[in-house]
Parts: sequence; C-alpha cells; structure tokens
Amino acid sequence: MKAIRIIKKYANRRLYDTEASKHVTLKNIREMIVDGIDIQIVEDTSGEDITRALLLQIIVEQEQTGGQPILTELLLAQLIRFYGNPMQGMMAEYLQKSVGTFVSQQRTVQTQMQDMLSNTPIDTMRELVTKNMKSWETMFVPVGDENTDGRDGNGEHNKE
Repeated sequence: MKAIRIIKKYANRRLYDTEASKHVTLKNIREMIVDGIDIQIVEDTSGEDITRALLLQIIVEQEQTGGQPILTELLLAQLIRFYGNPMQGMMAEYLQKSVGTFVSQQRTVQTQMQDMLSNTPIDTMRELVTKNMKSWETMFVPVGDENTDGRDGNGEHNKE
C-alpha cells in the first residue's frame, strides 16, 4: 500500500511537506499529484483534513492558466445543479468511475503507442501478419478437423 504524504498548512498559510521537511507551494503539490504521489493536507492546529479544498484551489488555478479548460461553463453549471439533488451521490460515483475508466484507457493507448513506436515498421508488420494468419487458420478449420494438420486451436503446431 502506498504511503500518503502529509502536507501541513500552518496559520501563516504556508504549506509544509513533512516527508521532505520543507515548505512547498500549490505548484509543488500539483507536481506531486501528477507524479502519482497520494497526499493529504491537514491544518496544523486542528488536524482538520483540508485536502479537497486545496485540490479545488489547484484546479481553479489550472482552469484559469493551464491552457484549454477541462471544466466548461456548461459543465460547471450542470454540476452545481446536482448539489442538493437526491442523485448527488450517484453523480459523484459516476464521475469518479468515468474519469477512472478514461485514465485507464489513456494508459492503454499510451502503452500501445510506445510499443508501436519502439518496434521497427517491419517488426510491427511481421507481428500483425502473424496474428492475422493465426486468426485466419483458426477461423477456417473445418468442424471436426481441428487437429488434422497437427495444429492446435491457435494455429500453433502440436508438440505431440
């Protein structure tokens, strides 16, 4: 299990990274999050968890200065309408799962692109042709004759 990095917010509004033993900015916290570090931000005096409030502050800064906004005015208005709605809990769960799925698919595409770019075009074509040939051989084996040519269901030669 990943350890959660504790950031303390002092009365003077400064943020302190307890693991690195140094003061940090919202920009530093954003970088930690981008790097996959789980954080928790607490008020030093009360111990109150204020993580959500500071994450929202980071989002506001990103929306204003980070290029193309993710949260359009229409989307924000629709989200505001859900507060107090009996379906508010379902909306939160839906958004969390939807973003999780999107991030997972994004990782898959990035991995596939890296694999594709790391191979030479000939390697990529050879792999594609091999996969296609296995699929064709499997599809066109007559029913009942699956193993007459010494191949298994994946088009591989049996070792028997």
